[in-house]
Amino acid sequence: MSRVAAIDCGTNSIRLLIADASTDGAPGPLADVVREMRVVRLGQGVDATGELAPEALERTFAAARDYAELITVHGAGRVRFAATSATRDARNRQVFVDGIRDLLGVEPEVISGDEEAALSFAGASSVLPATGEDPILVVDLGGGSTEFVLGDSNGVIAARSVDIGCVRLTERHLRSDPPTPAQIAAAEADVDAALDLAAQTVPLERATAVVGVAGSITTITAHALGLDEYRPERIHGASLDLETIRDACTSLLEMTRDERAALPYMHPGRVDVIGAGALVWRRILDRLASVSNGRIVAAVSSEHDILDGIALSIRDAE
Repeated sequence: MSRVAAIDCGTNSIRLLIADASTDGAPGPLADVVREMRVVRLGQGVDATGELAPEALERTFAAARDYAELITVHGAGRVRFAATSATRDARNRQVFVDGIRDLLGVEPEVISGDEEAALSFAGASSVLPATGEDPILVVDLGGGSTEFVLGDSNGVIAARSVDIGCVRLTERHLRSDPPTPAQIAAAEADVDAALDLAAQTVPLERATAVVGVAGSITTITAHALGLDEYRPERIHGASLDLETIRDACTSLLEMTRDERAALPYMHPGRVDVIGAGALVWRRILDRLASVSNGRIVAAVSSEHDILDGIALSIRDAE
């Protein structure tokens, strides 16, 4: 066995996975040793200013410092750090790159949207049943961007990353508590335009099933299931009909901030942005229902995503 450490640094959160992987060439899932998530909001204000804020960098560096200690304690031999949407968009990303290198001793990779999409698909599909020749669509709904990846058991068929996410749309449009109809309409127009872009590359109509990953979608699933706390074992693999998911999304979007904060499964770092995440997921599912000729009637949630894909990429490179 080989012990690896993967770090995914997005717009809203930074996550660590330390896992054991087989070194005999056999495919399959990893064995978790440590799985952690911190909401650091690295992308705070990036959509408006084009730069990473000093306080956001400090929050992220503090989490990375803790992760470096965990990696040492648990003896992970190889580390890969991948940064996504907020860092791609920031003019001052070199400050971030230099700080992470100093803390972890590895060069952080600011990966492209296409690579982010491929890693998300690899992570999600590693723990799902083989799809054969029937394409599935993996949707990774992040803080600054959303990835659409169509693939099957042979790998990725087509992928596209677009600039819609829960942090970006909250800062851009959903400023009231709860948001106004006009704000919701403006955000939905952004999502529709992004879906049009995604559809230029990814044939959404070919999907026979859809899998949603990342914190917004898993939190929406927890809401739809009415959980008494955040339970990954209940969320992972949950298949819900589109109407149930749509109702859960609308409920979260229309709540006040205090009402969302009182939900027992709501992470404090998601309270202010989950409404936008719900709006994006609802709009995506509406589009898929429209173009699939009745094939897409449900969506599956996965707790495994780009973080697992990063760890698998370390294993596969050995």
